Amino acid sequence: MKIEIKKSTKPVEYNQAIDFLEKRLVQINQKKTNELIWILEHPSIYTAGTSYNENEILDKSIHVIKTNRGGKITYHGPGQTICYFVIDLNKRKKDIRKFTTTIENTIIQTLKEYQINSFNNRDNIGIWVNHENKIKKIAAIGIKVRRWIAYHGFAINVNNNLENYNKIIPCGIKNINVSSLKLIKDQNYDGLNNKIINNFIKNLAI
Repeated sequence: MKIEIKKSTKPVEYNQAIDFLEKRLVQINQKKTNELIWILEHPSIYTAGTSYNENEILDKSIHVIKTNRGGKITYHGPGQTICYFVIDLNKRKKDIRKFTTTIENTIIQTLKEYQINSFNNRDNIGIWVNHENKIKKIAAIGIKVRRWIAYHGFAINVNNNLENYNKIIPCGIKNINVSSLKLIKDQNYDGLNNKIINNFIKNLAI
């Protein structure tokens, strides 16, 4: 199964990226093009999934884009690596839980290559680390499935400004601690994008 790999070197506006994913989904459904994995960053933006509540916005002055992905409210911005995808589950097992596990394993395996241990949480979707004796969120996951084609993606905090999370209740979880890879382990993460892609492709084949 051929998957197009797309890497954007400049930040991509959120709505522009989602429009691209939506169009790609239609094309894949019509069997006109290949599946997609797309690595990028967004300019600073808050997005809210289908299950968010207004009271999760603590700073009412921020602009929030409402989306059709699953999940609650989160922040995207410079220093955060985003992996979007459009993956046809018709070609694989039609199992959303299995696909979510594929994403979780991709992130966990990638961080392990940087000697960072992380784990999933069945009650709170995302990837977490135990850092300085506190459980902290390191990656967010948001998935939408239409006609058994999965899209949207996941975001890993690499070296972003975590103060932006103080304006919201991230993922709808009160008193959540959020961290970044640089804070957990100060090292070079230049190869992160390729490791994500390689692990994702490998796990999709399982």
